[in-house]
Amino acid sequence: MASSGEEPRSGSPGRAGTGTETAADAAQLDTAEDFEVLEEEGEEDEDDLSELPPLEDVGRPPAPPREDAQPPEQGAGDAAGEPQEWLDVLGSGLLKKKTLVPGQGVDSRPQKGQDVTIRLKATLEDGTVVEEDPALTFTLGDCDVMQALDLCVQLLEMGETALIVSDAKYCYGAQGRSPDIPPNASLTLEVELLAARDAPDLELLSGKEKIQLANRKRERGNFFYQQADYVLAINSYDIALRIVGSSSKVDFSPEEEAELLDVKVKCLNNLAASQLKLDHFKAALKSCNLVLEHQPGNIKALFRKGKVLAQQGEYREAIPILKAALKLEPSNKTIHAELSKLVKKHADQRNVETEMYRKMLGNPSAASTSRKCKDKLPWSIPWKWLFGATAIALGGVALSVVIAARN
Repeated sequence: MASSGEEPRSGSPGRAGTGTETAADAAQLDTAEDFEVLEEEGEEDEDDLSELPPLEDVGRPPAPPREDAQPPEQGAGDAAGEPQEWLDVLGSGLLKKKTLVPGQGVDSRPQKGQDVTIRLKATLEDGTVVEEDPALTFTLGDCDVMQALDLCVQLLEMGETALIVSDAKYCYGAQGRSPDIPPNASLTLEVELLAARDAPDLELLSGKEKIQLANRKRERGNFFYQQADYVLAINSYDIALRIVGSSSKVDFSPEEEAELLDVKVKCLNNLAASQLKLDHFKAALKSCNLVLEHQPGNIKALFRKGKVLAQQGEYREAIPILKAALKLEPSNKTIHAELSKLVKKHADQRNVETEMYRKMLGNPSAASTSRKCKDKLPWSIPWKWLFGATAIALGGVALSVVIAARN
């Protein structure tokens, strides 16, 4: 299935979350028989991210009244306490930030969409260091890193060093990160904002640069997919597709064009898988059709399109599509099983429809037929008697005429 491969590549070592994808995890979106990837835990449905405000809407804390903290004699805690107050970032107590070293002022804070560079040190509650990067660079607001960083770095001033205490929900969640971060682990992050600059102009990127950037976003989407966080997975795949589809002022080689198309197909396939997990059938069908426009024989797109149609009850349309996928890969057990299930469901559906149409059209039963016969019986007897009487009368008249003629 070279045409439909979607193997997640490992991220850069310092990128939170992306560098942890194992070979087994990578196969989640690529193996031919893994169309039903990842079990969803019921309790995680309640902890979705719908309650979070958009990153650009996170409230900016008011500047601390530094004039009140000028006299150092009023207690070391007061003098140093002003910049060290904990800020409840989301108002839920699950994500808090405290300034350790003040920065260059509110106006120096980075904006969403900029590329930022930070110094990061992440520790568990017992003090174990699980991640350390002297210069981690990512695009703010693109969910390239754990949410705790994406939400809090935009509140840092240039040169500021802050302490962030985050619930597992905004780090690595219920699955954790093997082998160093256990499930449901809270993290303490020490972060220093080193630089912020505008993201590169997509139109000026070379083919190689555009491919690398799109693949990084796709890999991040794969990470979220493996974490069963399909909303953020869709967000990352959409960003990757936007990069691939952006206009360019640079000429690409045929090889680069082919590689960009390959990235696009992988993103669309994974996007359809994520949309299918969220029961967004119309969107998933559109993603599958976009893949099939470029690669009519893409097995994953055919399978997912068939599955989308089946979820909508369109068994008659789904079965030929799954047959086409099975013809391309006859040994695929998943397609075999899905096709068998659909054929049975389609037969059951036809039986139900046949019975429904029979009732709608009022197909006569044996009882109604016998009743109609009984209804006609009283009318049929008098007509027979009338016919017989008429025949006898005519016979009598004829006999009388014959007798009279003989006399």
